[in-house]
Amino acid sequence: MRKSWILICFVNFFIASLMGLCLRWMYVAPMEKVNFQFLMHGHSHVAMLGWVYLMLYCLIFHFFVPKEKQQKPIYNRLFWITELAVIGMMIDFPAQGYAFASILFSTLHIFCSYFFCYLIKKDANLTTLPEKKMLRTALFFMIFSTLGVWCLGPTVGLLGKASAFYQISIQFFLHFQFNGWFLFAVFALFFKQVKLIIEAEKFRLFYNLFVATTLLTLALPVSWYLPNPVFYWLNALGVVLQLFAALLFIRFIRPQFQFFFAALPTITKTVYGFALFSLALKVVIQLVVLIPELAQVSHQIRNFVIGYIHLTMLGIITGFLFGFALQNDFLNSRNRIQKWGIAIFLLGFVTTEILLFLQGIWFFFGKGAFPNYYQNLFLSSIFLPAGLLFLSVEILKLKQKLL
Repeated sequence: MRKSWILICFVNFFIASLMGLCLRWMYVAPMEKVNFQFLMHGHSHVAMLGWVYLMLYCLIFHFFVPKEKQQKPIYNRLFWITELAVIGMMIDFPAQGYAFASILFSTLHIFCSYFFCYLIKKDANLTTLPEKKMLRTALFFMIFSTLGVWCLGPTVGLLGKASAFYQISIQFFLHFQFNGWFLFAVFALFFKQVKLIIEAEKFRLFYNLFVATTLLTLALPVSWYLPNPVFYWLNALGVVLQLFAALLFIRFIRPQFQFFFAALPTITKTVYGFALFSLALKVVIQLVVLIPELAQVSHQIRNFVIGYIHLTMLGIITGFLFGFALQNDFLNSRNRIQKWGIAIFLLGFVTTEILLFLQGIWFFFGKGAFPNYYQNLFLSSIFLPAGLLFLSVEILKLKQKLL
């Protein structure tokens, strides 16, 4: 694994976290020359496409592409062209929002992702059924999610930005990125790390339930813009199937996971524990949202929306990505500064999530805002870029070019 690739991923994440910190500060003291919506677009695009996408690119390349095919120059060129697209979005979204340049760089990133799918389909050596199913489905959902992006232009032209279909197109993209491409790719990598031995029929049942729940739970964000009882029941079916899939997953990993877990350093165990706990919490939250009154409120109270997105992005996906990096020495579990960096980052994640969900609950019961809520949320958020800075600097200090 090239050190420069991993470093770029963490620097992108650090920059995205600084953008997030600025967004939190704007609730404390508005910044006249900064457009909140534009900066939020920059923050979300860099976090998703500069951190998660590129880190998955690195890990999929490392674990699934044979060594002799890793020597192809195209992978390195594609990585840097993709990073160029990320830098373009990093600069242009905060400056102009959705404008010609930011759309151009976003489009470039999409075409880079298509070409990456083609390369992986051609070169990857997938040895087990879980690896094949999960990775191929992850790549399918990555491409499938972009249908939402391609629908935005015609929707704006025909119906306008205020239309329900414009918002549904955005939710379509986000849903299949987070719950499709990101989660399935993380599971493919997790099965690779743990080396689980699973009966084919049992795995196929888990896989079919997981795919079904990913498709069906799109109904919840659709119901926010097209109220209809059908969408409630589709989402309810998806959430129940997800519960069965989660129980099957626990049955798979319990007998073999203890052996895998026992050999890991403490910091790696902690990170994997956070990721698995966040995954369980996500399942529980989706079950709670089956209460009809909460289904609509979950969208209307912004604290719940941000808390849930961060639970998935920082708790589950980033938790697993950190775990993979630590387990394979892309991050050094023996390095005191990197351990502190991870601990500080996790502290920021936990404290901000507690504040977001508690404030959301307070709003739900009509009790208003906590005293100094935005100040405390900003102060807690400082831990996130601080931890990432520690990690990035320590990666930069490494002398070897390959990790």
